[in-house]
Amino acid sequence: MIDSQKMRGDFPVFAHHPDLVYLDSAATALKPRVVIEKECEYMETYPANISRGLYPLSERATAEYEMTRSAAAQWIGAESNEIVFTKGTTESLNLLAYALEGSIAKGDAILVTAMDHHANFLPWQALAKRTGATFRIIPILESGDIDLEVLAASLDANTKIFAFPSVSNVLGSVTTVRAIADIVRARAPQARIILDAAQAASHIPIDVQTLGVDFLAFSAHKCFGPTGVGVLWGKYSLLESLSPFQYGGDMVESARAEGSLFKKPPHRFEAGTPNISGIIAFRAAIEYMQALGIENIHAHASSLTQYALTKLRSSFPDIYILGPNENKNRGSLISFTLPGIHPHDLAASLAEENICIRAGSHCAHPLHHALDIPATARMSFSIYNSEKDVDCAIEGVEKARKIYAL
Repeated sequence: MIDSQKMRGDFPVFAHHPDLVYLDSAATALKPRVVIEKECEYMETYPANISRGLYPLSERATAEYEMTRSAAAQWIGAESNEIVFTKGTTESLNLLAYALEGSIAKGDAILVTAMDHHANFLPWQALAKRTGATFRIIPILESGDIDLEVLAASLDANTKIFAFPSVSNVLGSVTTVRAIADIVRARAPQARIILDAAQAASHIPIDVQTLGVDFLAFSAHKCFGPTGVGVLWGKYSLLESLSPFQYGGDMVESARAEGSLFKKPPHRFEAGTPNISGIIAFRAAIEYMQALGIENIHAHASSLTQYALTKLRSSFPDIYILGPNENKNRGSLISFTLPGIHPHDLAASLAEENICIRAGSHCAHPLHHALDIPATARMSFSIYNSEKDVDCAIEGVEKARKIYAL
C-alpha cells in the first residue's frame, strides 16, 4: 500500500514547494531523490564517456550504463539486447518510422487510431506520404475504446503497420493490447504492430512476451526518471533486420570508402554520445518503482482516479468527462471540460493556487477534432498524490467557475 505523505518525502521538490499540488504526472513525473543523486553520482564520480575508454572512469560509466539496459529489460520482460536507448518515446517511434521505410511501398496501408499521441501519429503519416502508402485512422467508440469492428474490416494483405497506444493520454482508455494484437495477426500477419506505452510503463505491469506486439516504446521521465531518455523494445530478429536511424560514432564495426559494417542491435541504433547521466539515473528510477511494486503503484493511482471521478461528477453535474465511465478501464488520468470556462483559463486559475494541471489538446489534435472539442483540462495522479490533493483541485475549480461566471 502506498503512503502518499511518506512518498512526498522522497521528492525534493516538495521541500521547496510544500504546498504544491502536482496533478500533471501524465506529462512528466516528479523525480525522487535517489534518481537525482544517481545522476549527480555519475557527474561527480565517473563522468567519462562510455564504451571505448580503457581507464577506470570510463569502464565504470560503461558498466553502469549497461546495467540500466538490463534493468529496463527486466522491467518489461525483455532481453537486454532488445533494448535500444533513445531520447524518448517520440524518438523511438520516429526511429521505427525511418527504419521500416524500406518495407513500405505504394499501395501498402499504415493504420493508427484516432486517440494516438502525435508521436505515434505524425511519423506514420509522414512515412505514408514519403512512400505513397495509404494512411488510415481507426475511429474510437463513445466508450473510449478502439472500434475493433472497423479495425478488423480495415486489415488486409496490404496492411504493413498498425500503431496504437496502451493507454490514451487524453481519454485514459486502457486498450486490450493482446486482443487487439490477435485481431491484427489473424487478418494481417505481415503487419508490424507498434505499441506506444508511454502512459503505461509507470502504472501497469508490462510483459512483452505476452503482449503480442513487435515493438514497444516508453519514456523515462514518465517513470520518475530523467528527461531525454527513452526505451525502444523490439523483437531481436526484427531489430536485426533494420538499418540504422542515425550514423556516427560507436554504432559501426568498420568504416571504409567501399562500405561500412554496422554493429548488431542494440548498439547499431545508438550513434554518438548518449545521455549517459540520464540513462544511468534511470536505473535508480526503475529500482525505485520495483521496490514500491507496480501493482501497488497501480492500485494507488486507480483509487485516486476513482475518488476524483466521483468528486468531479458530484461537484459539477454539468461536467463532460472524456473516456471510459468505469474506472477499471481507465488509466490514472481524467480529461474534462466545463461549460463557461476555457480549459486554459481553468489551468491558469488553478496555477495561482499552486495546483498544477494540464490544459490544451495534449498533443492529440486528431482526437479533439473527432470529438469536436478544441481543448480539455487534464488531471493525472501518481504516488505522491492524495485525496487531499483532489479536494484542493475541486475547490480550485469551484473558485475559478465563480470568477469566470461574473
